[in-house]
Amino acid sequence: MSDQPSGDYGTWGSVTSGAWGASGSGGGYGAQGGGSFCYRHPGRAAYVRCQHCGRTICPECQVPAPVGVQCVDCANAARAAQAARAGGFGSAFGAGLRGGSRPYVTFTLIGLCVLVFIAEYLIPSNNIVACSSGGTENFLEMIPVCAVSQPWRFLTSNFIHYGFLHILFNMWALWAVGVFLERALGRWRYLALYVICGIAGSALTMACADLSSSTSTAWITASGGASGAIFGLFGATVWVVKRLGQNLRGILLVVVINVVYTFVGTNIAWQAHVGGLVVGLALGAVYAFAPRSHYRAVTVAATVVAAVLIVGVSAWSIEAAPFHSIAEV
Repeated sequence: MSDQPSGDYGTWGSVTSGAWGASGSGGGYGAQGGGSFCYRHPGRAAYVRCQHCGRTICPECQVPAPVGVQCVDCANAARAAQAARAGGFGSAFGAGLRGGSRPYVTFTLIGLCVLVFIAEYLIPSNNIVACSSGGTENFLEMIPVCAVSQPWRFLTSNFIHYGFLHILFNMWALWAVGVFLERALGRWRYLALYVICGIAGSALTMACADLSSSTSTAWITASGGASGAIFGLFGATVWVVKRLGQNLRGILLVVVINVVYTFVGTNIAWQAHVGGLVVGLALGAVYAFAPRSHYRAVTVAATVVAAVLIVGVSAWSIEAAPFHSIAEV
């Protein structure tokens, strides 16, 4: 609600007192023999009230509402509240999509995963670990011994999936949390978060292989899936939900359940999950709590630093490998 006009508006005092039934020389709304004036145009007679605040408004200041009409101020406030409910988080983060904007990045990421999954069936791979044996999975999945000479696997392994249930659950999780985060953070921050967290999971997988012996099966164990990047989105969501003042119980329960399952389940690349989650928590905290006055500068700097660190760790893990092709295994 806007502040009441000052005494410069002359008739406001008499209109206000008259509107509530007080007598006076100025009269008021409904006062016998008197008149009423628009709160935005003091010299203009008005006989209609805003349905929300009750101030009198002239025809020019009347905005149609679901019931009756509203003043300009109330109508603007209602539109802003509606945009926030629809997903426009700019007021909280200094970023985000406008209310009702479609989450095109989430659509694209899901589409890429589905296309790769179809390609896995159209161009199948054998079960032999070979860096150039052909097949979609063999070419894209994360195999540490292959990644030392084929670094694209740090990224592409985030788009392959092993079986229908694998992609089904991952795409459901990506849709559930991705739409929320894309609208909150904006498209480029959300995409950067996804890519950096996904690569972080692959980097930790490679680093753990480096820490094992040269004869360890960790070097020839294949892994893939979007879950490393999705765990990063889970971590960022914790801070975004907290920043918005919403209940944290739901997202914390999701994180705890998934972390527990990571270590008690079978055939799960825990390195990808942990790497993505840790980086998602760190970068997500900056995205959520960066000061609005310097939001763009702070978040860009944090994104660049995170990317450089993850690429640096990836490069170090490649350099530290005891061999540089599967032929040396």
